[in-house]
Amino acid sequence: MNPMRNLLLAGSRNAWLQRQATRRRFVKLAVRRFMPGETVDEALVAAAEQNKLGIGVTLTHLGENLNDRAEADQVLAHYLATLARIGRDGVRGEVSIKPTQLAYDIDVAMCTAHTRTLAEAARAHGSRLWIDMEGTDYTEGTLALYREVRRTHSNLGLCLQAYLRRTRADLESLLPLGPAIRVVKGAYAEPQDKAFPDKQEVDENFHWMAERLWSPEARAAGAWATLGTHDHVLIERLEATAARMGVAPSAYEYALLYGIGRAEQLRLVKAGRNVRVLISYGAHWFPWYMRRLAERPANLLFVARSMFAN
Repeated sequence: MNPMRNLLLAGSRNAWLQRQATRRRFVKLAVRRFMPGETVDEALVAAAEQNKLGIGVTLTHLGENLNDRAEADQVLAHYLATLARIGRDGVRGEVSIKPTQLAYDIDVAMCTAHTRTLAEAARAHGSRLWIDMEGTDYTEGTLALYREVRRTHSNLGLCLQAYLRRTRADLESLLPLGPAIRVVKGAYAEPQDKAFPDKQEVDENFHWMAERLWSPEARAAGAWATLGTHDHVLIERLEATAARMGVAPSAYEYALLYGIGRAEQLRLVKAGRNVRVLISYGAHWFPWYMRRLAERPANLLFVARSMFAN
């Protein structure tokens, strides 16, 4: 694995570094490249701008590993209010939650109930609720959470990480459900016995996952693929595979991060592809931001430019 990636992922868990970074104006300015702001109002303004360009959005309020029931209830209330605003304002958008935002660490039953409540609220205005995948300590539990809520709410989507060795088996086990899967490469620090260390292996697994979601049996069951990648080479390969398999552009979408690859987003829209931008917001941005840098360490250049420009 890339040494810089390892360093950034280690930094994402460092409390001292978090305190220092969140006090620095230049860091906050650099973060603004990847998120429109800390409030839902700012996120919804950005969502409306994306919609005008023909791009859908997925909103996620940053924060994880909450260990207070009252805080988890506040997260539930926040997402319910956000979903209501999405429906009222006609935003082409969805929301994505982390189980540990909803008290998974202290009460799985509470987390399950909150997730089901949000899935029902999303269904009321015709959108999906997405469940993000966190580190491997939570993989099994997140899969169980998805299966449980999916029994009553077919509008539930799940993120799966292509860098995990177990993901092929996990996807195969889910395919009979006709799942909506957001395929991503993965952004947590994991040992080599759990995660592929080589980019080529991760890319190959990502492509395999798309192929399986596009298989005749998966499509017949109602499976949906959301492809979370900015990799131009991989996108070209996926496009060729979709054409070879007879998968219409309307049958899948690309998910790209806010502020990254804007030209690629518009190119895909112009080519008639479904594009969705993931918009993150909130005060607890530091771990998320460090993982974004680790996904593509070249993004550190943007931080350096912000330093010298201000």
